[in-house]
Amino acid sequence: MTTSIQGDASKRHRAAPAVLVLEDGRIFRGRAYGAVGETFGEAVFSTGMTGYQETLTDPSYHRQVVVMTAPHVGNTGVNDEDPESARIWVSGYVVRDPARVSSNWRARRSLDEELRHQGVVGIQGIDTRALTRHLRERGAMRVGIFSGSALPDDGTLLAEVRQQPEMTGADLSAEVATKEPYVVPAIGERKFTVAAVDLGIKGMTPHRMAERGIEVHVLPATATAEDVYAIDPDGVFFSNGPGDPATADGPVAVMQEVLRRRTPLFGICFGNQILGRALGFGTYKLKYGHRGINQPVQDRTTGKVEVTAHNHGFAVDAPLDKVSDTPFGRAEVSHVCLNDNVVEGLQLLDQPAFSVQYHPEAAAGPHDAAYLFDRFVTLMEAERA
Repeated sequence: MTTSIQGDASKRHRAAPAVLVLEDGRIFRGRAYGAVGETFGEAVFSTGMTGYQETLTDPSYHRQVVVMTAPHVGNTGVNDEDPESARIWVSGYVVRDPARVSSNWRARRSLDEELRHQGVVGIQGIDTRALTRHLRERGAMRVGIFSGSALPDDGTLLAEVRQQPEMTGADLSAEVATKEPYVVPAIGERKFTVAAVDLGIKGMTPHRMAERGIEVHVLPATATAEDVYAIDPDGVFFSNGPGDPATADGPVAVMQEVLRRRTPLFGICFGNQILGRALGFGTYKLKYGHRGINQPVQDRTTGKVEVTAHNHGFAVDAPLDKVSDTPFGRAEVSHVCLNDNVVEGLQLLDQPAFSVQYHPEAAAGPHDAAYLFDRFVTLMEAERA
């Protein structure tokens, strides 16, 4: 979705004019940040004040242009330890006031340099709070960022934006998932083996399981039930990922087989939506989604309120006020967002399966929900016993 022309002269690059064009016709003008060129995607905003490196490299942001609501971005530069995958996945990046100098002992280069190196087109110097308010009122929408010395007229740019595909109906998980299986070994003694279906997995997720003595076999998004059970797993995990869950018929079928076999099951984000579909619930697109590291969620099984990390534009349509009968037993909503009552977790009452819509691995924090990995371990221990 991105084409770019990278200049060698940093000063000239920073001075390049840039324009952000929303599909409803609103336009913001600023200067280039990152690569110079053009890019398209869905405009979404993230409310995190830190963790931009984890956000950029989260595969769930594939084909999205991320608007940072925090005004200062890039202060700690870029290091080689914090990426959640091997590349930046966002299709564009929008900031108000980027750091002129990186100030962190782990920094290897500036954020601007990294964006240029990976060909990510961005824009700086615009009122990102105004843009965020616009997206809250009008909803997430298609957007284009254009930069360079000779830009077409605004009408031409708007027409290009409106020709781009929408996120609704997008089947993207196979585009970001691993093509070949790989193994993340347990740290210390191996206690369990888990098959993890990669729909856009973050690197910290199998690491959190490895910390608990789990050997994680990461499988492609196209994995079949036969692939999953070929490793004789103690549990099965479905990861986060991009796109519309309504398109994920393959992973839904695999999960239904896991439920039929009553294997302990845990899903995160896209995996939560897959579980919803597997149980017979629908999914729908949120107006502007949840993104950032400060979302309040209540665990209804304990009553505890957690501050959590989110990145989702779709949600499960399940009743909040009752236990539901499904083909795999009784199910209930286990977690709910306190901002808008969106379903943030599901659990089965008659077999070992649960999921959450947010990110308990939360590499950039907070870590309130890390206990969910322990809950998965408890299910596998009970099944073994």
